[in-house]
Amino acid sequence: MNERDAELLERALDLAERGRRSASPNPLVGCVIARDGRVLGEGWHERRGEPHAERNALDACSEPVVGATAYVSLEPCSHYGRQPPCADALLAAGIARVVCAIGDPNPEVDGRGLERLRAAGVAVELAGGRLEARARRQNAAFRTHAVHGRPFVLLKLAATLDGRIATSAGESRWISAPESRALVHAWRAEFDAVAVGSGTALADDPELLPRDVEPPAERLPLRVVFDRRGRLEADSKLARSAAASAVVRVAPPGAPAPPQGVEPLTASSPAEALALLGARELTSLLVEGGAELAAGLLQAGLVDALALFLAPKLIGGDGRPLLGPLGVTALAAAPQLLETSVRQIGPDVLVEGLLHPLP
Repeated sequence: MNERDAELLERALDLAERGRRSASPNPLVGCVIARDGRVLGEGWHERRGEPHAERNALDACSEPVVGATAYVSLEPCSHYGRQPPCADALLAAGIARVVCAIGDPNPEVDGRGLERLRAAGVAVELAGGRLEARARRQNAAFRTHAVHGRPFVLLKLAATLDGRIATSAGESRWISAPESRALVHAWRAEFDAVAVGSGTALADDPELLPRDVEPPAERLPLRVVFDRRGRLEADSKLARSAAASAVVRVAPPGAPAPPQGVEPLTASSPAEALALLGARELTSLLVEGGAELAAGLLQAGLVDALALFLAPKLIGGDGRPLLGPLGVTALAAAPQLLETSVRQIGPDVLVEGLLHPLP
């Protein structure tokens, strides 16, 4: 790859982001068709059931593409689904070279798309390095679901500088600043599902829907309450809005029935619950608390990434802690963030990182 190749593949990754709120459960994919560095056409995958990025890019070309290069953010598919194989479309168009950011872990693809292209005489290059890393992060949800059969889990927490999420009297509104809360609403518009524990549902009575996001959310996330004691109330905002937007209550066998309109999901463990959500083709789950649910998911190794908003406030030791017990008796056993980053969000500080390497 030369410098222009890298620029055009970066453009394909940028195009893929345009499907962020609509493509799931399909991956984010962008494609640029170019000859001698000159762009002939570009496209991206917008939503399931509609043409894939490669097809859209080919259709956007105003001249023949025989001998051209396709820059694709994800390995072209090689199987028939709701759309025909993209590898075949590239071959039929006469593409001579494909530059790809990363392979597709979907068992129906998993290298077969690139191999089909190579077998037909197409020169295939994988980017590696920085562009591969970006592509892996970009499709973390799709890749996690394909490999593990469960949603990618982002744990969002907000606390004071001394790690408190509420005062001793239970007051928690608002720990984080308006700018931080606006960012979380934008995340809700991107995720397939949003979850809280029953303690948070009782204390904060959240609705868990994206508000005031631009552009408006195209689809609303499934709302999930982990409620092993069956405490979700019928007059809660979640239960009262369930007819307009689905709410699922996760509880073990034998738990009381949820309020009318709330769908029961029976699971004996967080891992079983996530597997059941994954079976519904939910690829991403934003967990917004509370302390007990967060600790349980961390202990089970089910958190993929953490986003911790730290507000410039102090509550003290009589405040409620950020996390429930993790059972850590040695520092070597403590969950540790990888690839951490820190940024300012209004007056707050946002610390982000992975809990384990992405698939």
